[in-house]
Amino acid sequence: MSSAYEARLSCRQNRLTSTAGIAEGYIQANLLVLPARYAADFHDLCRRNPVACPLLGTTATTGDPHSIQPKGCIGSDFDIRTDFPKYRVYSRGKYRETCVDLLEKWTSGHVGFLIGCSFSFEDALTAAGLQPRHQRTKSVVAMYRSNIPLMPAGIFVDARCIVSMRPYRPEHIERVREVTRPYHSTHGEPVAWGWEGAKRIGITDIDRPDFGDPQEFLEGEVPVFWACGVTPQMAVESAGDQIDGLVFAHEPGHMLVTDWTADDLLRLRSRNL
Repeated sequence: MSSAYEARLSCRQNRLTSTAGIAEGYIQANLLVLPARYAADFHDLCRRNPVACPLLGTTATTGDPHSIQPKGCIGSDFDIRTDFPKYRVYSRGKYRETCVDLLEKWTSGHVGFLIGCSFSFEDALTAAGLQPRHQRTKSVVAMYRSNIPLMPAGIFVDARCIVSMRPYRPEHIERVREVTRPYHSTHGEPVAWGWEGAKRIGITDIDRPDFGDPQEFLEGEVPVFWACGVTPQMAVESAGDQIDGLVFAHEPGHMLVTDWTADDLLRLRSRNL
């Protein structure tokens, strides 16, 4: 699948079930949709935690699923309710269900946020001879709840960072850091690595991810962890019944393919969202 638009259209038509390795070179985005009265708190959470929650765009008009800003992120033919492969639905901070669109659940009071996704730098890793394991095995990247706290904002006062994990040999970690470091808008370089690093951030059983699939480790490989755009969903869980109304997010591993390319990241870094 060569273009971002083709990927979004496939999602809209329920023909795409994962976005790993899709539309090479284009930035992928995670999703959080909230009732408008909580939007300012979530925006502040993103500003205070740019590694875990790098903000790429928002719906410019409350209730309008087509109005993502800044312009250029998405083409004119776009619908935030349909253009992710799968969505998660939360009520009172609890996960309720997964669905393929939000057409019957979206209301005129919802505001959407696009969050940077680490899938966006995987093409660069592959080009450097460091293809992530989950791409080779056609699985969903492993994700874990960590003990890394977020700086609080508004109703989001006790959230922890979710991390994604890719196995690498220790001698490759410095190169992995170098390749991913420039991608500030999509989590940047790893936050921890190695078995001791895993323990330090609260990961005790690498074979039991909280989201995604367990990953195969070859001899000598160690885990490498990045902040993950599923983190906003944990912020919603931490807020619990303080949130009145439905909240929507992407199903982990099922992101939006935007029209931005990796070359746009420097421009994104300088934009004050």
